[in-house]
Amino acid sequence: MTGFSASPRLLKAGLVVLQPGGGPLQRVISLQYNPDSLTRSYQVQGVGGDGGGERAQPFRFKGPAVETFRIEAEIDATDPLEHPDSNPSAVAVGIAPQLALLESLVNPSVAELLAHDALASSGQMEIVPPEAPLVIFVWGARQVVAVRVTDFSITEEAFDPVLNPIRAKVSLSLRALSTDDLGFAHKGGQIFINHLRTREALAGQGGGATLSSLGLSNLP
Repeated sequence: MTGFSASPRLLKAGLVVLQPGGGPLQRVISLQYNPDSLTRSYQVQGVGGDGGGERAQPFRFKGPAVETFRIEAEIDATDPLEHPDSNPSAVAVGIAPQLALLESLVNPSVAELLAHDALASSGQMEIVPPEAPLVIFVWGARQVVAVRVTDFSITEEAFDPVLNPIRAKVSLSLRALSTDDLGFAHKGGQIFINHLRTREALAGQGGGATLSSLGLSNLP
């Protein structure tokens, strides 16, 4: 026995939460099981390209496309409950802590709410609410981008005798935050530039087709 395995190390998809503005690390949320699929969509940001009854203008990019991600993940306490002595939390509350951790992505903390109320009660309410933590979506080393949670739902499917959830499906929609949203100096903007740079590098590895492969010897 050498201690080495032929199986590759399985990376987990997840979310990294930084303090507002991209400050120190607050928490890392790793999905228990990697989703079977990842849906990515793009809303192109540009002007021109259609005349609308007038002379058409060349299409111009106004900025990077708005990228959105949608994932559906499963959370299950079956494995931990097979070893109750080693997993007292799963026995006591099922998967409620994992769900609550995801819920923290869409709610301000109690401390923030109380501080805001104290300011309001003293007549010092801030016009602009405090900035939310910076959330980073990680799907392997080549897909790391700052995001905002736009839609989040939980379907609890099984429960223990005292109604703690022990199996659930989670649906997350995430909108990538670009330099248009955060600027170039913001940590999230810098992460977005690196995200685009990684995509460009991958595109360069895709190989190039030729006109002949399209049935052309030259363009008209």
